[in-house]
Amino acid sequence: MSAPLRPIPAPSTAPVAPTAPAVGRPAHRDANVLRWLGAYTASTVGDNVYFMALSWAAVRGGSPAQAGLVLAVGAVPRALLMLGGGVIADRFGPRRVVIGGDAVRCAVILGVALALLFTTPALWTLLAVALVFGAVDALFLPAVGALPPRITTPGQLARVQGLRGLAQRLAGVTGAPLGGLAVALGGPAAAFALAGALFALSLPLLIAVRMRPGPAGDPADGDPDTGPGAWAELRDGLRHLRRHRVLAPLMATVAVGELGFVGPLNIGLTLLVQERGWGADGMGWIVASFGAGAGLSALLLTVRGHVPRAGLVLSLGLCGGAVCVAAVGYAPSVPYAVVAGALIGLLAGLGGALCAALLQTTADPAYRGRVTSVSTLVTLGIAPLCYPVVGAAVGLWGAGPVFLACAAICASGGVIGLCSTPLRRAELPH
Repeated sequence: MSAPLRPIPAPSTAPVAPTAPAVGRPAHRDANVLRWLGAYTASTVGDNVYFMALSWAAVRGGSPAQAGLVLAVGAVPRALLMLGGGVIADRFGPRRVVIGGDAVRCAVILGVALALLFTTPALWTLLAVALVFGAVDALFLPAVGALPPRITTPGQLARVQGLRGLAQRLAGVTGAPLGGLAVALGGPAAAFALAGALFALSLPLLIAVRMRPGPAGDPADGDPDTGPGAWAELRDGLRHLRRHRVLAPLMATVAVGELGFVGPLNIGLTLLVQERGWGADGMGWIVASFGAGAGLSALLLTVRGHVPRAGLVLSLGLCGGAVCVAAVGYAPSVPYAVVAGALIGLLAGLGGALCAALLQTTADPAYRGRVTSVSTLVTLGIAPLCYPVVGAAVGLWGAGPVFLACAAICASGGVIGLCSTPLRRAELPH
């Protein structure tokens, strides 16, 4: 079904971002994409360093309960404001929002680093930083997801998602050690300063990224003062998502799959290792294998650049990942769990990249920010709510049955995708 008619925006007098050439080249050889990749990598590593600095400062400045409060409070504005962040990304354009978000994060984190040179961090200061950072993330994340289609050709989006996955893996491997080293050398102030410097590094790269021309009527670089109000735009975006033949089943597939996936692979894995007596080293090997599998999927996408029958592959991958989740729960030893973890990482990384690419190519350009905000809310805001349920269930019935039940939920997400003919036949541009 077609989307509701939108008001025609008035001619814009706002400055327009530099324009990328219409003829694309392979993303890994495109200087414009590589500038974006460098900015995204620096910002993502900065995120990891920031969380290390915040957790260390919270532990040093308060009780364990207070430290937990500081780390959790940032999730509140992120969840509450995420859908509004999608509206802002569509109204102002993703490039403006990403640059503004990184600038605010840089200023706030460097300000905290400067303050910590003269005083011990107070609890209220760390709470305020976490709240501000969470609010900025609510605006920043939907814009990050909506930006790739404006910097490359549609046929390169799968490869761009592979590059993005590699950047995330690199940030996960280097961010925490860099933050820990900074804390060891100069305390939380040095770690906050390093995070701020990484955000500052991403800014000139983002400013240099050129935008491809949008289709007629795309407000992404137009006048942000035109159009309906924010609530009307949000309802319009949700209506577009709900009525779309591909986006609606895709979002349902992702939502159900995430509910069955994140619980066992986060809190459930820790409890499983404790139950089996595999120790911290066993936990480390399993987590490392998951990261290696996800990195391999990102590398394959980067090299190959296209996956035929993307919707079908995504749905089948989710079903295969569910089988591997159950295999981890009943693995007789660490090596078996490591193999299953690597397969989960491979399938989950592939599915996540294909999902993002399908969202970006299928959604109407005027709705990309709002569609991305719903996807991000589902994966980062709603799915983690199952952690307490999974923890309590493992305490009652043990890890094996809980992993099996979560695998069934995850597989049902894949079945939803397989039962939807439009999603099953969905293709990425070649």
